[in-house]
Amino acid sequence: MQPVAAFGPAQLEGLLAPLIGNFPRAHIAVAFSGGADSTALLAALATLARRHRHLALRAVHVDHGLQPGSRRWARHCVQLARALRVRIIVRRVCVDVTSGQSHEAAARTARYAAFAHLLAADECLVTAHTLEDQAETVLLQLLRGAGVEGLCAMHADAPLARGRLVRPLLDVSRAALREYVRSRGLRWIEDPMNLDLRFDRVYLRQEILPRLGERWPGAPRALARSARHAQDARRLLAGIAREDIDAASDGQDLSVTVLRRLPIERRRNALRLWIAQQGGRMPQSRHLAGIAGPLLAARADALPVVSWAEGTVRRAAGRLSWQPAEMPSTASSPPAAPLPSIAAVVDAWSWRDNPVMWLPGARGRLELRPDAHGDLDLETLPATLAVRWRLGGERLRPRPGGPSRTVKSLLQAARIAPWERAAVPLVYADEHLIAVADRWIDAAHQAREGARARGRIVWHRTPRRARPGSANLVG
Repeated sequence: MQPVAAFGPAQLEGLLAPLIGNFPRAHIAVAFSGGADSTALLAALATLARRHRHLALRAVHVDHGLQPGSRRWARHCVQLARALRVRIIVRRVCVDVTSGQSHEAAARTARYAAFAHLLAADECLVTAHTLEDQAETVLLQLLRGAGVEGLCAMHADAPLARGRLVRPLLDVSRAALREYVRSRGLRWIEDPMNLDLRFDRVYLRQEILPRLGERWPGAPRALARSARHAQDARRLLAGIAREDIDAASDGQDLSVTVLRRLPIERRRNALRLWIAQQGGRMPQSRHLAGIAGPLLAARADALPVVSWAEGTVRRAAGRLSWQPAEMPSTASSPPAAPLPSIAAVVDAWSWRDNPVMWLPGARGRLELRPDAHGDLDLETLPATLAVRWRLGGERLRPRPGGPSRTVKSLLQAARIAPWERAAVPLVYADEHLIAVADRWIDAAHQAREGARARGRIVWHRTPRRARPGSANLVG
């Protein structure tokens, strides 16, 4: 996107036109606060929607209830949206100011949780973040000592819940958008919180960026350019991390031996991505250093852990495993989460129609995926499988021609931590045990040379839980 200094209606609408081409069949929702920036965005898209009849456009206004006039602002947004002939939804949210987050962060968390809940499958949420918003975000991240991930600031396009989060105005100045709104004769809301210097972003906006601009007029654009450079670096680092994770993968766990071979910087890089893949938010630097260093270096018979609010990384039997915070997590021998009754866990799994099955009791999900190199012969499986948990005495034959082994002995030999064993899912065909999670397959169902249909069972241990989405929500 080319930088734009100031422009009229035709230019803004032309800038947004490619958005419709990128989402030709999807609905577009505008995050509409009623301020000048989002008013310009909504008005321009409303004009385009009248020209492109296939475009389904709506506005979403989130009322945080933090200001006495918030309900009046919501009414203003409804009236303006109706004047523009755009459907609008107003959602009131409760901002948890006791969560330990800053006032700004708590409001942002509540706002994006509402957006994520409202967003339909394949719908695009469009926000009016500007060039100055991006510059402020880069400065805030620098002052927090952020790494490459934080310095990426706001991405122009990112996943959010079941749809996408798109910020098409990151190269457009606030002044240009106000010029557009005035040219259309539209009114907007001025939030008094945007003048409250107690808030970090407002302080930067009112006090710091103007002074930087006096000395370096191109400062906002230069800061935004740095964010793009950081995004390029992040993509390269993510590619390296994926290669290292693939090399170290042991089901959903990571091999300690493989990780130890990596330089410390690559360990940290791989661990960041692995934790994100498990559904965890990034730990503080000291936690990440503890995992990449002392936890991996601990003696072989140790069972070290590193815990933070999101969850716990454990080392046992030469593997790193992730436990989300919902599951018990202490340093010694935590009790397993209570199992549902056996009747509740004998689920009919029609794996051909539904290759993924969510497990009860926050035990994640099982996936049975086709895999040309998989160790499971799909042709030996019935149409319906069942998943259960250990009661004692379960056996299977892990090697063709070898003896059968109890599941207990296999778990012990693999040095699976005692608190993890009760959560390991067992896959049955009728009353025959065919697999212990994604670690052992019974010989009768193992794929041999020449097998025509091979597959693999994968146990994803991250439980289903509500999150605001995986997008970068720094704006």
